[in-house]
Amino acid sequence: MSKVKKPQKAYKNLDFLSSADARTLRILSEYYEPKARFQKHNIVDTIVFFGSARIISRKEALKLVEKAQKDNSKNAEYNFDRAVKQLEMSTYYEDAVKLSKKLTSWSKSLKEEKNRFIICSGGGPGIMEAANKGAKLAGGHSIGLNISIPFEQFVNKYVDPELAFEFHYFFMRKLWFIYLAKALIVFPGGFGTMDELMEVLTLVQTKKITKKMKIIMYDENYWKEVINFEALIEHGTISREDLKLFDFGNSIDEVFEKLTLHFQKYFINKNLINKKPRK
Repeated sequence: MSKVKKPQKAYKNLDFLSSADARTLRILSEYYEPKARFQKHNIVDTIVFFGSARIISRKEALKLVEKAQKDNSKNAEYNFDRAVKQLEMSTYYEDAVKLSKKLTSWSKSLKEEKNRFIICSGGGPGIMEAANKGAKLAGGHSIGLNISIPFEQFVNKYVDPELAFEFHYFFMRKLWFIYLAKALIVFPGGFGTMDELMEVLTLVQTKKITKKMKIIMYDENYWKEVINFEALIEHGTISREDLKLFDFGNSIDEVFEKLTLHFQKYFINKNLINKKPRK
C-alpha cells in the first residue's frame, strides 16, 4: 500500500500565496516584514528624499557632454543640447549628496541609543542614489524602498543591504515613506515625484497626517515654474493658507538649518544634542 502524501501547509503553498485569494496576505507582508526589520535595526524615524530617477551625477553628465561633442550623426545638435541640460540638472544630484551627508553627520552627533533621522529614499538611481550615497559617505545608515516596475528602478549600491526593500504595491511603499518620516525633501522630479508630493500634501491638508512633519521643496524657481501655485489660488482650487503646508529651500545650508531647527523644536530632547557634531 502506497504511503499517503502529507498535505502541504497553506503558508508554504507558493501557488496559493501568489494567487488573487492571497492578495491580502501579500499586502500584510509588505507591512509586517519592513516593520520587523526597522525594529530589529532600531530605526526610530527618517528623513525622506524624493526626486527624479533620471538626474545623474556631474561626472556622468560630463561624459555625456564629451560624447555629444564628438557626435556627427543627424541628431548631434539635439544630443548635445540634451547632454548640456543633464549637466545643468546634475547640480541637484550633487546637492542631494552633500545635504544627505550633512544631515547624517548631524544625526550621528545626537546622544541617542537608537537610530534617529535616517536617510530614506526610493532606493533607485538619480536623486535616490544621491541621498543614499551622502549617508554612506558620512558613515551612516540609509534605507531604500524599492518598487518593482518595468524600467529605471534598481537598488543602488549605497543602500544598506539589511535596509533594502522590494515592494510590489505602491501604496504600501508610500506608507513606509511616510510612517517613519519626520521630514520630506522634494528635489526636482517628474510624475512619480509629483505623485508622492501631492499625496503627502493632501494627507497633511486633510489632517490624516497630524505629526509635525516638515516638507521642503528644493529649488523654489524649479517648483514654481513646474507648478503654478498662484494660479491654483486664483482659480480657488487651493487657499493661500495651503501654501503653509510646505516650505522652499534653495541651498544645502538653508535646508539643513530649517530641518535641524524643526527637529530640535518638535522631536529632540535638548539634552541629547552635542555641541560639537562628530565629523
